[in-house]
Amino acid sequence: MNKINKKAFKPIDQDEQDLMDSIERDEWQPVKNFEQEKKKAMDAARNTLKKDKRINLRLTQKDYQQIQIKAIEEGIPYQTLISSIVHKYLNGTLTPRS
Repeated sequence: MNKINKKAFKPIDQDEQDLMDSIERDEWQPVKNFEQEKKKAMDAARNTLKKDKRINLRLTQKDYQQIQIKAIEEGIPYQTLISSIVHKYLNGTLTPRS
C-alpha cells in the first residue's frame, strides 16, 4: 500500500492519526470482489442522500420567518435547513447553543 506523505497531509484529529498509522503498518488488505463491494458502497451512499419522502409541517408564522432568515444567512434553501436540523437531531449531532 502507498505510504502517506506526512509533510503534505497533517491529520485533523486522533482518529485520523490512528488511521494513518494503521495504513503505514500495512494493516489494510484489499477486499475480494472489489467491483461488487464498490457498487454496494455507492448504492448505500446514493440511498443515504436520496430524499424520497415528503412531509407537511405546520409552523408558527414567527418560526417560519426565523427559519427563512437562518437559511438566507447560511445560503441554503429553508427546506434544506429544516431537513438538516431533523437529520442532526436524529443522529445526536445537534448541539445546544452555548
